Amino acid sequence: MSVPLIPITMIPTKIDNENKYFLQMSVSLVAQLQVNQGQRIKVTIGQRTVTMCVQQIAGTVNELYLSESTLKEFCLPIRKFTLQSMYQPDNQELSLGPIIGLLTDLPSTNTSDIHFRSIHTFCEELHQEVTERGGFFYVFTYDQLMGQGYYFENGKWTLAKLPLPNVIYNRIHSRRLEKQKSYLEFRQRLEQLMIPLFNDRFLSKWEIYEHVREEQQLTPFIPETKIFSKEHLNEFAKKYQSIFLKPIHGSQGRNIIKISKNTEENFYTLQSSLSVQLKDLLAQYTIDEIYQLLKPLLYNRIYIIQQGIDLFTHNSCAVDFRVLCHKNLNDYWKVTSTVARIAAEQEFVSNIARGGTITRPIFALQNGMTHKKAVEAIALMKELAIETASVISRHTEGLFGELGIDIGIDQAGKPWLIEVNSKPSKNFEDGLGKIRPSAKAIIQFCTELAFDFAGVKEDFT
Repeated sequence: MSVPLIPITMIPTKIDNENKYFLQMSVSLVAQLQVNQGQRIKVTIGQRTVTMCVQQIAGTVNELYLSESTLKEFCLPIRKFTLQSMYQPDNQELSLGPIIGLLTDLPSTNTSDIHFRSIHTFCEELHQEVTERGGFFYVFTYDQLMGQGYYFENGKWTLAKLPLPNVIYNRIHSRRLEKQKSYLEFRQRLEQLMIPLFNDRFLSKWEIYEHVREEQQLTPFIPETKIFSKEHLNEFAKKYQSIFLKPIHGSQGRNIIKISKNTEENFYTLQSSLSVQLKDLLAQYTIDEIYQLLKPLLYNRIYIIQQGIDLFTHNSCAVDFRVLCHKNLNDYWKVTSTVARIAAEQEFVSNIARGGTITRPIFALQNGMTHKKAVEAIALMKELAIETASVISRHTEGLFGELGIDIGIDQAGKPWLIEVNSKPSKNFEDGLGKIRPSAKAIIQFCTELAFDFAGVKEDFT
């Protein structure tokens, strides 16, 4: 962002209609923006622009006064705001914001008790961070884009007509919804309005694998993976002690199958997180019997088959690590949090949705490693996560600012890339009543993106 942002306090004021398009600025703000008394400038909030006349008033802090009727024109609640401002003298335009919209799908339209499901608390954190940093945040569904959304005030979410956002953070829960015609039409409308949408869509496991396997530096850390077929099942069964079958569009550890080779040659056992459980988990099968057993259970969905790794365990329970990564506009990815996920007893997946628990990575690893080796393993894990995030954002269509990278550590301390999530769960970080690092990173990315696009739009006008 080439132009520095200036934080301001925007205050509503009662001005008669004849003077409602006067923009009253404190002496301090006039000096910083380098505008003049009586100058007519364009003021943009969200996607709406109004031409106003600068009127200088006394004041040593960065204050800006707008009439209540003008605030209504911008579709903002009548109250004081802390906002970021950017003035572009060549265009004589003052951009105020950012207006950040979080896109989701709601299970109910009951406005008296609206709940955003698994991201409800996170939405409150985002609101708090925006309020402190400067800007306006609200939550909406894609069919509300041209009309309304929910903003947080006085301890509750209120439905109102609100300004179109500068940037949208996609937290839709449903893969199916993202493929519907109505949603695709919504996406086309965003492109016409030049409103950036990030965490663009769900990513499939096969799509991720195809991108990372082309990168030579990542190849040693990727389990061998192919599209499931009878031929590949036979091939992997001969090569590996254990193999995994995963739906390419799966999440939360659901519908995964683990096939383990027994000590008795050519016989295997099964574990699964399918909604329809297998009848006998102790039964032994040949590979042909497994194929015949699984074929009707997969419901004609596309699965990958993946090499099993002898991963580090914690008290005999499976362990993997969720590394949360965030990006800035300089294409620099950073790790904002790392947690160890420990599987529940009798579970072979560690997902929280399957009863897993979280702890600090160093605690999980020190159960079977020296402190020094655990620290080295965590450092390698973070390097792998950042490199993976960089590769995906470079090669995947769409804009991504947040990725959850799942990594396993084998018995020798080597990290293995297990999975990548474009809409990572917000149940991993322990907020303890404070704003979590991921919320801070998201709002920073949104702010940069919003004002960066504000400059880009001016280049097209």
